[in-house]
Amino acid sequence: MLKLFNITLQTKIITLIISLIVFVISILTGMFIYYEAKDTNAEMQKLALQASRTLSLIPIMKDVSQENLQSGSMQAITQQIGNQAGANYVLIDYKDGLSMSYPTYEASHSAFDLENYKAIVFGGFYTIETDNELGTILWGKAPIIADEHGHQIVGVVSVGFLKSEIQQNINQKLLKTLLIAIIVLIVGLFGGVLLAKSIRNDIMGLEPHEIASLYRERNAILKSVKEGIIAIDNKGSITLLNKSAKQMLGISNDSINKPIKELLPNTRMLRVLETNMVETDDEMIMNNRVLIVNRMPIIENGKTVGVVSSFRDKTEIKKMVDTLTEIKNYSEDLRAQTHEFTNKLYVLSGLLQLEQYEQAIAMIQEETNQLNFQNDLLFNQIKDPKLQAILLGKIGKASEKKVCLEIDENSYLSVLPTHISITDCIIIIGNLIDNAIDEVMQDEGKVTFFVTDIGNDIVFEVSDNGKGIPNEKMTHLFEKGVSSKAEKNRGFGLWNVKTVVDKLNGSIEVTNGKNSGAIFTVFLPMKNQIDKEVD
Repeated sequence: MLKLFNITLQTKIITLIISLIVFVISILTGMFIYYEAKDTNAEMQKLALQASRTLSLIPIMKDVSQENLQSGSMQAITQQIGNQAGANYVLIDYKDGLSMSYPTYEASHSAFDLENYKAIVFGGFYTIETDNELGTILWGKAPIIADEHGHQIVGVVSVGFLKSEIQQNINQKLLKTLLIAIIVLIVGLFGGVLLAKSIRNDIMGLEPHEIASLYRERNAILKSVKEGIIAIDNKGSITLLNKSAKQMLGISNDSINKPIKELLPNTRMLRVLETNMVETDDEMIMNNRVLIVNRMPIIENGKTVGVVSSFRDKTEIKKMVDTLTEIKNYSEDLRAQTHEFTNKLYVLSGLLQLEQYEQAIAMIQEETNQLNFQNDLLFNQIKDPKLQAILLGKIGKASEKKVCLEIDENSYLSVLPTHISITDCIIIIGNLIDNAIDEVMQDEGKVTFFVTDIGNDIVFEVSDNGKGIPNEKMTHLFEKGVSSKAEKNRGFGLWNVKTVVDKLNGSIEVTNGKNSGAIFTVFLPMKNQIDKEVD
């Protein structure tokens, strides 16, 4: 029973086509046989009756005499009409017992036979079938009327056709019909095979149950993957859209078959459709999400028939990486603070062992005064805990590298708005201070940090007393991979700073100081006005 349901699609199509053709041919052939037999019988009846009436109206038939019967004229006329009608037998019977037949009719017959009753008595014209030793014969009967008024009936003309020959004629027509039916069946079989092969090629040789299985698996995969997937055809209409893509792009469920331009006006999928070029790992910001987009053309028989785009949300990954970076920075800053204070403790220990108590006390007082001054600025004028933590770490790191990191005494900052995260602060302030420290640490220079939130913007400013930035590098300073240092894998810090500043709808300015060094100034709006990009 199971094997019955596992037959191939090609076999099913061929079987169905053959069954339909056989069914249709059988119905049509049966109808043809029925109507052909009916029409043939009616035609032969009409022909028998017409031939008999024609003979009965000939004047020579009305003159009943032995001489006329034996004359060649009557026999010639009878033979001619019989041959023209294709009749098997022509009988002429008179009331006085005379009769004539063509060809010779061996069975007995007379004008007063029962089958001649209607013609000889009532003068009727009719057909009748009789059975004898010769077989079944279809007769056409017509009375021979001697006077013009139809009162004197002298005989009967009978024209007969053998039913076996009529059936043989029908069978010949049936054979022709069956031959045509067989030809149609062969053509249908051949067409069915071609159709089945064409359908099989269109569905890549897969069976319906395999297609259904693939469809179920595809839907399950599209629903399970967290990546957004969207596909378009060669006309730019959306053909596929999974749940993740709808959520990321903010597209409704009725977007299938709509032009992608209506939903995503600035999409680059149409560019891939024209160029046939694969685009991978294209990073974009969309609906406050950082997405990594891959676009690939769909090629069939050497022609591009569509484009599929997959994109994954980098926001969560970015948050995790930023958190790890934050922890790493904290760890490095704490290590720097620990290392710096360890060195100072070694110095104090040495002074105490050498009994240089006054110098030890002076060093402690100097460190205390400096620490109190910085702490007063840091904790009294800068209210945001996130920025406090970052600056504490950077102060320790600068001290370890013999760089003086000062907080401008005019700095003042309330708690940062919620849309500026600690990750944003680490990327902006951390990179700017680190770059300034690296720039001046060879000369044991100085880095100054200033912040204020007076007005509509939050302003961060980092300056140093280094050599400054050459004018030719100013225009390319924030490009990815551009760095003033010779080391490899550099040039990403300022690019990250610019990316975050743009995300927060802020701006950044770079100038060189009057005497020396560079000044980086960042302006961030107090209110959240993040621009959204659409793929």
